[in-house]
Amino acid sequence: MRISQRVQDLAESGTIAVSNKVAAMRAQGVDVVSLGAGEPDFDTPAHIKQAAAAALDGGETKYAKPASGVPELKQAVVDKLARENGLTYAPAQVLASVGGKEALFLAFATLIDPGDEVIIPAPYWVSYPEQVKLAGGVPVFVAAGADAGFKVTPQQLRQALTPRTRVFVFNSPSNPTGAAYSPAETDALAEVLLDTDVVTFSDEMYDRLLFGGRTFKSFAATSAHAYDHTLTFNAGSKTYSMTGWRIGYVAGPADVIQSMAKLQSQTTSGAATFTMHALAAALNGDQACVEDMRAEFERRGQFVHQRLNQIEGVVCPEPGGAFYAFPDVSDTFEAKGVAGSTAWAGRLLEEAHVGVVPGVDFGADDCVRLSFATSMEALEEALRRIEAFLA
Repeated sequence: MRISQRVQDLAESGTIAVSNKVAAMRAQGVDVVSLGAGEPDFDTPAHIKQAAAAALDGGETKYAKPASGVPELKQAVVDKLARENGLTYAPAQVLASVGGKEALFLAFATLIDPGDEVIIPAPYWVSYPEQVKLAGGVPVFVAAGADAGFKVTPQQLRQALTPRTRVFVFNSPSNPTGAAYSPAETDALAEVLLDTDVVTFSDEMYDRLLFGGRTFKSFAATSAHAYDHTLTFNAGSKTYSMTGWRIGYVAGPADVIQSMAKLQSQTTSGAATFTMHALAAALNGDQACVEDMRAEFERRGQFVHQRLNQIEGVVCPEPGGAFYAFPDVSDTFEAKGVAGSTAWAGRLLEEAHVGVVPGVDFGADDCVRLSFATSMEALEEALRRIEAFLA
């Protein structure tokens, strides 16, 4: 059968590709330590699973009504955004989705016409540019390296703007770098867009996972203009260790949300109903579980950061949040006889049996991504193997 050109042009998710390779090696009996998947190693908290079980027992197994999200979840999202992010929304401004990824896809497809430009800071999450291209848009990358803490400046954003700019993608804390913009830095970026009609997609998937006493500010909370020109994305995946539940949400202007819901009605028909009730319980319930996970991620992040920077030829900025380290390993390429991150990561997997994601998949070929969403024992073993690999 003939495969469409749009799918032929689509890059495979690098993170999923690494996970698949690790799984195949393990099936052959190879002892692989995987730092590839961006998935918390904690179980979903018990009260969330209990809420899902209660929803199933209560017959919440039909299409959600409305399909864009049951009232209980929409209200829970409204309350969360008011309580934690200083944002006032109505339930009609909220859409529940099959994970945060579907919400982003719906938003790109709803707002992007062929030829529209989307500014994406690099390094970036692997799906941003591919979703832009699927919508017919043109990704415009603004690079910020390790020396800049992987953060773009207001001047860089201003220089990237053109009459074709439609969307600015903002992700803090960041996947893949762990970089976290301060409230002042977020304000400064938002100020650049004040006199424009550019829409900001604020991916706040890791807003609760901040380290070192850092504080978070939603992009939509920077000004009235930003509020009117921002879509705020989040999910249960990272904060509540609900990756497999596939339940996320987006909040923004009602007309955009309604248009996204129309598109969703012709694609997935919405998320699974009982997972909506589970996420509502997560957002409304005791948040101690979130702090427990955050504190452990911070401990692991400090360990990984310190150990990586002790290795000659490796430079790793301190993760400010999320659960990723993104070291620049390019000074070791020559000694290992490789020309980029794909070959470097491939040799690390084959020779040291440690799985990491090549930085080229995130737009930074000098780097690799390590997820520390795994046990300290696994991290200690992985760092020991990496040290031996580069010795």
